[in-house]
Amino acid sequence: MNISLQPTNLNGLNRTFIWDILTSKNDGLVLGFSTPWLRQIHPSSLCSDLVSFKIGTYVRESSYGIGTFCRNGTITRIKVQGRGVVALTIPWNVNINNPGISITNRSTIRSLSIVESTFRQESFINLLSANYPDPFPNSEQMIWKFNLPDKHAATVQFLNFTSPTCVKNENNVIYHPNYQPKPTLLKLADKQPANILGNFNLTLQNCDVNKQMIGLSLNFSITVQKTQGNIIYPLDLTNEKGLVVRISKRFFGRTFTPVCVICKAATDCEPELVIEGGKYYRISFLCENLNSLVVTAEKQIECWDVSTCNISNMPLTIPQSFSDFPVRLQSYTWKLIAPEHISTEIVSKSMFLQQNVSDKPCNATALGFTYDIFSSTNTDEFTLGTFCPNGSIEKIQMRDNVTIILNTPSNGNSKKLLTHDLNVSFVSFIEEECIFTVSPKTSDAIYLQTPHWEFGLPDYVSVSWKINLPTKRSGRLKFGKDKMDISCEMSHANIYIKPQKGSGPDIVRREDEQLPGSLDMYSGFWVNITNCKTLKASKKLKLQLYITFDEISQVLKIILIAVSSAVGVVLAVIVTICCLKKKKKQIKSPVGIYNSRVNTEAPRRQAIFKKGRKTNESHIYAVIDDNMVYGHLLQETNGTDPEVDVYRPFEGPMGDAPPVPPLNFPNRSTKQDVTDGSVNGDINDDPLALSMKDNEIYIFSKSISRQPVENEDTSLSYMDDSRSGTIPSL
Repeated sequence: MNISLQPTNLNGLNRTFIWDILTSKNDGLVLGFSTPWLRQIHPSSLCSDLVSFKIGTYVRESSYGIGTFCRNGTITRIKVQGRGVVALTIPWNVNINNPGISITNRSTIRSLSIVESTFRQESFINLLSANYPDPFPNSEQMIWKFNLPDKHAATVQFLNFTSPTCVKNENNVIYHPNYQPKPTLLKLADKQPANILGNFNLTLQNCDVNKQMIGLSLNFSITVQKTQGNIIYPLDLTNEKGLVVRISKRFFGRTFTPVCVICKAATDCEPELVIEGGKYYRISFLCENLNSLVVTAEKQIECWDVSTCNISNMPLTIPQSFSDFPVRLQSYTWKLIAPEHISTEIVSKSMFLQQNVSDKPCNATALGFTYDIFSSTNTDEFTLGTFCPNGSIEKIQMRDNVTIILNTPSNGNSKKLLTHDLNVSFVSFIEEECIFTVSPKTSDAIYLQTPHWEFGLPDYVSVSWKINLPTKRSGRLKFGKDKMDISCEMSHANIYIKPQKGSGPDIVRREDEQLPGSLDMYSGFWVNITNCKTLKASKKLKLQLYITFDEISQVLKIILIAVSSAVGVVLAVIVTICCLKKKKKQIKSPVGIYNSRVNTEAPRRQAIFKKGRKTNESHIYAVIDDNMVYGHLLQETNGTDPEVDVYRPFEGPMGDAPPVPPLNFPNRSTKQDVTDGSVNGDINDDPLALSMKDNEIYIFSKSISRQPVENEDTSLSYMDDSRSGTIPSL
């Protein structure tokens, strides 16, 4: 029987039509709904078109609401026992001639109600227990029947529920899939099943409830998705200690994407799955299109004591399983935590790295992945930049803890992850924030820029580049602008350029000076940039470097060889002279040592002079011969004036150390005490001048006070010189 609206002439008014349908207490009553069917909502919510259906029933003369429903859903029929009530609410501006409700009698259903849902496509719906949010009737049960299309599966998730204190029996849920002859009984607090293939029934069973306690209520969701069947994907993480993997929904902005449920067991399924390293997993998916999912992984490598976990050339590996996994690896993160006063070194043995700069950006799609590299302390994070393979940066040393994030493009090829090649070591502490070693394999131009590019180089930070030149090539260094374009509040910002070997001239420029237009370098060189404390209104230090290469001409080769030969000859002569002088120093002049506490008098005959030393003035000297007193400190001079050493600054090769000024700046991770224009002392002094402080060359010991020895007879009596020979040194 179909229900019609009577009267029909109430248009323009808010209307509510109520049907109270009675039948035998032993008969079931079926309420059918024509398309577009119904969708359940919370009783306090409103439908978008304000057209709503409220359906209820009676149990032992008490009324209970089955639920509130809107049009356009999956609910096709609702069955109640004995008596049903339907209330249709229509707003004044909506005209409905046919409510789309049909009523039929059926045999007893032995339940409070049966709600039947039919899915025609992938869907996500919410359902509520009868009388929600009020308690479900005592000792009653409610059944939901779900009809799924072919090659689809369902996942049940309990969003919210209240569990009463039972006086008799228990409350539980029962799953009865059509393909399983035996139902599954679960508690409300249990993990609910996922990947249910085909049609199934869900039954909510209540117990005899203590009326003074809270009652039973349930709010749950059903997700229906296309399924790949029983396809299992292995993910081997047995050797990945400290690894955390997250499989989650890909972010599409406001674009709707269906929920894809991920399972690591038959009933252990979630829309977002988090697993840890050290185990072997068998992953399945409750969806057909896996493009809506991504994988992110994070591995922490920490060492608190170098003696127990010294890390040297350890490869940063990616598990092989990810290259064959159907879900794209979006990012893989390594967090390197080094011991105190130990720095971290990253080396690329085969591919080398290219810095992503505006003039030469990284092509992530073609290369397959990029790296974001950060250095961090407990309070600050310093961004080195974005890097990609096939560059010229061989090594990066960083002072503090390091985070490396490997990113893959959405349309990238996961097989290219196999070319990833980074090794990490814990090395001696460096003063600079970071040191780049650039070793170009080809003659292509190199593009570099200061780290932390987006925000500018932080105050007091020092960065160095060690530039090696290709064989038989010269390099030309250029800067991206004429000046640093900053204003310093304290100290000065400096650029230092120095050859790695030889005694070539050092080039130093401050923030208020013009930078060199271009510099031709014929051997490897260092570039150091050290920042000051900039004014708040000043721009931040950002500088780009360009290095191009040219083949060294034959004439220039000859000149360089001649200069190198001359330098070699000079060094050989210097070494020879030093060796001869060292040999001469081994022949020491005799020296006498006076000790007033020891009796040094030899047996003697009667002194010629009757007047003793205490009573005469023989111990008072008019002139003291320095050669006798300091002879052991002088070299043989062959009658010439003795050589006197003077302090000269070292001008020889400096090895692998970058040309860094003394870094007495405040650490960026500590608080700075600023008082009267100074930071932690005389920080506003020139950095080169600061190196003269506390230098051992300029520290003089306090003179040692000596008390004169009174009434001491220090004379030596006349000795018989018939026993010729050299007086031995004491």
